[in-house]
Amino acid sequence: MMHLSPDTPSVDAYIDSVSDPDAGLVLPAVRYGDVSPYSSVPAGTYTVSARAAGADPASPPVLATTVTVAAGTATTIAGVGAFADLGFEVLSDDLTLPPAGESRARVVNAATTGSPLGLALGNRTLAADLAFAASSGYVDVPGGPGDLTVTQASGEPTQLPVTLDAGSVYTVLVLDRSGGGLTVTTALDAASPGVVPVGGVEAGAGGAGGAGLPPGRLLLAGLAVAALLLTVRVRLSRGGRPARHAAR
Repeated sequence: MMHLSPDTPSVDAYIDSVSDPDAGLVLPAVRYGDVSPYSSVPAGTYTVSARAAGADPASPPVLATTVTVAAGTATTIAGVGAFADLGFEVLSDDLTLPPAGESRARVVNAATTGSPLGLALGNRTLAADLAFAASSGYVDVPGGPGDLTVTQASGEPTQLPVTLDAGSVYTVLVLDRSGGGLTVTTALDAASPGVVPVGGVEAGAGGAGGAGLPPGRLLLAGLAVAALLLTVRVRLSRGGRPARHAAR
């Protein structure tokens, strides 16, 4: 899960199997800029919901939807948009490794500052006019340290240092920085020899500030949110059924 809404308090996220009430995940107190590891779960249909951090699990969720996921796939479930028209979007994660010496990356714009944004790494364009809460496709870029050029709607460019290791696949997150401006972090999706990593965010230009991702509509209750982008990152396997547990 990624919590990428600058002005949304921390939330407890729930991923519950429709066919087995005892199977699922709980991700507690997820704040803006936080990224959870991938979790292996049985293929099937799941209810994805979020409640204010610390809320009674039996209380109505702030938002919820169902999603069906296939075995052997990596999936990002995204709730996007402003509070008045929030919706869920399902993103397919491409864990195919890039050519030798290259890295593969996509960008999620989770920053309200200066949006829409143009993004480039060296002479490779990652996205042009990427709106807030939108994501780009995957692009192969040179591996190693470099500067992500972020061009705001005003035309003002910002250079943000980022390291994308060769042979790896990343999701690059552009965030609002506490106190103003932009920052970038990277979530490692896959790395040689092709094993899906279980780690969270690797820092790019520093951590994000703040308190405390379409099929289907949302069930909305109680939390006054200006905008929200929540990503639940779930890796599917053909393995056994996990017991419901709180992810740490």
